[in-house]
Amino acid sequence: MKNKILVAAILVLPLALFAYFWWSPGAVKMPAAGKNQATQDAAVAEALATANPRTTAIIASNFAAPLQTIFYSVPPKPPVAPAGQPAPLEFTNFAPEIALDNMRHAIRDYGSRFGGNPVGVNAEITSQLSGQNPQHVNVIQPEAGLRINRQGELVDPWGTPYFFHQLSGIEMEIRSAGPDKLMYTADDLVTK
Repeated sequence: MKNKILVAAILVLPLALFAYFWWSPGAVKMPAAGKNQATQDAAVAEALATANPRTTAIIASNFAAPLQTIFYSVPPKPPVAPAGQPAPLEFTNFAPEIALDNMRHAIRDYGSRFGGNPVGVNAEITSQLSGQNPQHVNVIQPEAGLRINRQGELVDPWGTPYFFHQLSGIEMEIRSAGPDKLMYTADDLVTK
């Protein structure tokens, strides 16, 4: 007898709970099929009117104008110098590999402080690393061989702007053009 009561309670209890939550006055119900758009819009407007201002700002930013793609013209390639000695280092006495590693450390310092890498093209990343960030922290150390040109770009030891390739929110590839000052050639230096 006790087993039958237990089995009946196990079967009836979920149904009773479902009925209670479905017909209770404060229950959240799915919208009825066929509701017109005006009714749905009014419900959304009412929910947004009572929402936290931060939540409303986040929702508004999701519907902002899409980002525009900016196409940059590629400068003409400089003439190729005959084989021989690489171009002299222009901006630092550090070995190029050490300067690139110090650049990687600056990116990682920024990422650990702000929870992600700086984003944008070289000049935008440079400004974020040099203090244009929420905490006004400068992670660029000139004594570590990190140099900025007149255009506000971080440059490698030969004076060529670094190329930053965002691999994820926390990983970035940093590329130096190397002594020939041409990107994506055999003498490029790359780190992540």
